[in-house]
Amino acid sequence: MKRIAITLLTALLLSPSTLFGQTRKRSSRAKPAPAAEQTRVMQVRTAGAQKVANQIKLLTQFIYVLGKTTSSMAAVDEAVRRNEASPAVVQQNQQSKVVVKSSISGYRENLDKLEIEFRTTPELQPYYIKLAGVAAGAVSAEEQGAAGQFDRAGRTLLDVVNRLADVLVVMRQ
Repeated sequence: MKRIAITLLTALLLSPSTLFGQTRKRSSRAKPAPAAEQTRVMQVRTAGAQKVANQIKLLTQFIYVLGKTTSSMAAVDEAVRRNEASPAVVQQNQQSKVVVKSSISGYRENLDKLEIEFRTTPELQPYYIKLAGVAAGAVSAEEQGAAGQFDRAGRTLLDVVNRLADVLVVMRQ
């Protein structure tokens, strides 16, 4: 009996230590997310990028129209100063100013909603840093429009469009 115990103990001590070691290698890499989760993240990210792109499209169209409207409003304002404008033209000019002001307010509201969505959606939060502040730019444009500085408001909205384009670039990477 002693002989068997000594033989087993000797065999145990002489056997390679890797025999009893871990057989599966550990990986320092994080486990990849399941395909369904990656697909969902990509869908949310694509939807967010689409919303940013839509805001760019809408704002650029508005700025284009605003440029034409601003020049005609300035011409009417000049005619009013010289007492050469008819009451109907003056009234139309005032209505145009109201429409421009309300349009800028609407864009500001949409940009607020976009910022909130990016801030509260986990998949979009990494891009929020670049997006933060576009609504503040729209607030500045709104204030400039309220003060009758429509050309300046349009330039401020161009800065907002540039920030939105920067967000799209980051989202593409």
